[in-house]
Amino acid sequence: MLQFLREPWPWWVAGPLIGLMVPALLLLGNKTLGISSTLRHICAAVLPARISYFQYDWKKESWNLIFVCGILLGAMVAATGLANPNNMVISPQLVTDLAANNIHPAKALAPAEIFSWSQLFTMRSFLMIVVGGFLVGFGTRYAGGCTSGHSIMGLSNLQWPSLVATLCFMGGGWVMANYILPVILAL
Repeated sequence: MLQFLREPWPWWVAGPLIGLMVPALLLLGNKTLGISSTLRHICAAVLPARISYFQYDWKKESWNLIFVCGILLGAMVAATGLANPNNMVISPQLVTDLAANNIHPAKALAPAEIFSWSQLFTMRSFLMIVVGGFLVGFGTRYAGGCTSGHSIMGLSNLQWPSLVATLCFMGGGWVMANYILPVILAL
């Protein structure tokens, strides 16, 4: 059983399980799935500022905080107790492309040549971590939600803004991966 949990699950198992979260949340408490709102709830709970954006009853959304804590706990259990000892299987073409930019992925999802404390103050890592993080946060706020909220919850509820947001997420990712990332990696 433990070996089964260590292996990557096929899309036709993991996808429907994620998809079943939508009706489960709606049926069990008329809740909507989304992660980006959690930061707002945390700020509303701990910041005494009188900012109107944070002036609401965040306790009604405390289930979302518990949900995110469960995600973090599950990730820690998976990373420590269920880690797959085998190297990640990625496309040989990707390995070649990354090696051309002096990046050598090993077992980590995020190559240490880019994503590490020692590399944080290089231009390449600064652009990817700090500027990229800011842009993701800004985009999430501007779009009125994150990819999980729009692409999982919004699309299943047939919301037009969620379709537009999801198409923009996908298009932006494609542009980033094909045009902007090669320029950043060449720095």
